[in-house]
Amino acid sequence: ASFKILSESGVAAGVRRIEAITGSNVMAYYKKIENLLNEAAAVAKTQPASLMEKIQHLMSDNKALSSELDSLKAKMAKDSLGSVLDSVVEVKGVKVLAAKVPGVDMNGLRDLSDNLCEKMGGGVAVLISEADGKVSLVAKATDDAIAKGAHAGNLIKAIAPIVCGGGGGRPNMAQAGGKNPAGIDDCIKAVAGAVESQIK
Repeated sequence: ASFKILSESGVAAGVRRIEAITGSNVMAYYKKIENLLNEAAAVAKTQPASLMEKIQHLMSDNKALSSELDSLKAKMAKDSLGSVLDSVVEVKGVKVLAAKVPGVDMNGLRDLSDNLCEKMGGGVAVLISEADGKVSLVAKATDDAIAKGAHAGNLIKAIAPIVCGGGGGRPNMAQAGGKNPAGIDDCIKAVAGAVESQIK
């Protein structure tokens, strides 16, 4: 008689559970698997025997496209640095930049904040991005700004509630997430005042 083990698991010490099918159920099982394989091959536009190779190619292509997309996003973000730098103001001798940067994830915001602070020659940078109704905030403070009292972590704690968010971090770098994109503009406007209250 036909016999097929479907699964095996331990349910207690010295006790194993085996699930199996027998007889005509085995043929029905293999027929179902064959149908699924044929359907998957049709979706992948290949033959069943070549399905694994096709999946590997698709995964490789997807990885390459994701990498290319990340590179394009990074380039777009860097291309926008020039216009963003026009927003720099000086607060008690500390350069402060607060800006919205569309379509950039948290890692991208951190990299951008480093680049901006370098181009500013030091200071405080706060960058905010929004995607799918979620807000990402990053604050960066350079050593000279920290010496005057700036604290990225406390700055984020002060402004994140405006976008219904929360977060924090170190004096030199902090981040937060929010869920109220409508508050982004007010959040940006609040940065200079929050930094001013920190500076000695």
